[in-house]
Amino acid sequence: MKRREFLKAAAMSALACTSGISFGAKPSKKPNFMFIIADDCTFRDIGCYGGQAHTPNIDKFAAEAMLFTDCFQAAPMCSPTRHNIYTGIYPVKSGAYPNHTHVKPGVKSIVHYLKPLGYRVALNGKRHIGPAEAFPFEYGGKKNNPDMAFADKFIGECVESDTPFCIFQCSNEPHSPWNKGDASRYDAAKLKLPPYFVDTEVTRENMTRYLAEITYYDGQVGESLALLDKYKVADNTLVIVVSEQGSSFPFGKWTCYDTGLQSAFIARWPGKIKPQTVSNALIEYVDVTPTYIEAAGGAPAAELDGKSLLPVLLGKKKEHKEYVFGEMTTRGIINGSEHFGIRSIRSRRFKYIWNFTPEIKFRNACVNSSVFKSWQAKAANNADAAEKVRRYQERPGEELYDVTKDPYEWNNLADDPGYAEVKAQLKKRLVQWMEAMGDKDRQTELEAKDHQGASRNKKPKPAGNKEAKKPGGGKARKKAKKFP
Repeated sequence: MKRREFLKAAAMSALACTSGISFGAKPSKKPNFMFIIADDCTFRDIGCYGGQAHTPNIDKFAAEAMLFTDCFQAAPMCSPTRHNIYTGIYPVKSGAYPNHTHVKPGVKSIVHYLKPLGYRVALNGKRHIGPAEAFPFEYGGKKNNPDMAFADKFIGECVESDTPFCIFQCSNEPHSPWNKGDASRYDAAKLKLPPYFVDTEVTRENMTRYLAEITYYDGQVGESLALLDKYKVADNTLVIVVSEQGSSFPFGKWTCYDTGLQSAFIARWPGKIKPQTVSNALIEYVDVTPTYIEAAGGAPAAELDGKSLLPVLLGKKKEHKEYVFGEMTTRGIINGSEHFGIRSIRSRRFKYIWNFTPEIKFRNACVNSSVFKSWQAKAANNADAAEKVRRYQERPGEELYDVTKDPYEWNNLADDPGYAEVKAQLKKRLVQWMEAMGDKDRQTELEAKDHQGASRNKKPKPAGNKEAKKPGGGKARKKAKKFP
C-alpha cells in the first residue's frame, strides 16, 4: 500500500472508532488556543497514524478533529524546533538553527503578537528557548513537563476574567531516557520494527520503553483536554496536538529524512473544523504562529515566514504549500560531527537532501547509544546490519528519494540520469530558499556556535522580570575559521 493511502486508511480507521463533535456552532468570542507537543516522538508510532503505541486520548481527539498526514518541521532537534514554532520564522533566518540556541536580537515571538490582541499567553513545561526578552510567556512546568495545576489555575483565571488565552502544553516525553509509563504493555518479541532498523534484542527492549513513554504522553494529552471540559471552553478553543521530531533511534532525530522532520498534527476547533477529516496538505510548524494571529483577529506580520493554515482548517482550501524545507546542524550538539550540515527540500513526491561534507562521518548522541552499539555488534557478522550502520554514518553529497514509492527513503536516485532534471529543479529551489534565509551553507555551519551559549542551560525568566539579561550576552564571539 502506498504511504499516503496507508496513512489515510489508518487515520480513518481510528476516526471510525469514536464519535465526533457536532459541527455548525459559531462561537462569538475570540477563540482560545491550546498547543500540546511531545518531545522526540516519531509520528508514525502514534495509534491514529498506524503506529503500535497505545494512544487512546490522541485517537479519540483525532476523531473530533482534522488529521494532517504531511506536516513537517524545519529542524530535527528540540531547541530550533521550539523557536521555529513560537516565532513563525525559519531557523537560520531567526538565528536559532543549532541546538541549545537563541534567536537574534529583535526577533519577536507569539507572545508579542497575541498580547496586543487581548490574550494571556503561557508556556507550561519544556522550554529550550532564549533569550528571555524574545519569549515573555507566563511560565509553568514541573521537571520539564507540563504542571497541570499551573494549567488549571491559568485557564481558570482566564475564564473568570473573560480573557482569551493561549497555552502551550510542552511535554518532555518520549525523550530519552525512556523511564515513564508501563513497558510491560508491549511484548518486545511481537513488535514490528521499521525496515531501516537492525533487529536486535536491545533494540526491541528499548522500543517497548519508548512506546510506553508515548502512552505516558497520551495521558498528558488527556489531562490537558480535560481542563478545557472542566471550564466549559472546549467549544471555543482551537487545540493542536503534535509529535515533534522523530525519536532518537537511528534515522530519526538529527536527520533530514521524513522520520526526523515529519510530525503528527491534529487540529480540533468545534464549529469551525469539520471533525473526522484527513488533510494531505503540505504544512509546517512555522505556520502555527500566523495561524493563531489570524484566528485571533490580527494580521500576520510581514516578517513571518509561515503561512496561516486557516483556509485549510476551515475547509476552504485543500493545498497549502508546494515545498517544505529542513536543516540540520551537528556543530555544537552532544557527540556531534564538528561540521556536518544538511539541508533538504520536499515536494509532494520527491525529497532532495544536500549533505555539505560527505567526506566526514555523521555523528551524534545516537551513535553512542546501546541500540546503535548493538547494531554495530551484529554488523560484524550480518551484511544487512553492516549496510544500515554504514548508511547511518556515511552519507553521499546528494540524496534524492521518491517518497511516494519509497517512504523510508532507502533507494537513492541522486545519480540516476532519469531523475537528473528533478534533482536540478529541487536543488535550485533549495538554494533560492537558503539565499532568502541568509544561509551560506558551510560558512553558516561554522558560525553555529556563535548562536549558542547565551540561552544554554538558562531558563527564561517570567514575563515582566526587569532583570532579564539582554540578548547577545556571554563571552565575546570568536571569528569563524575558514571551512576545512
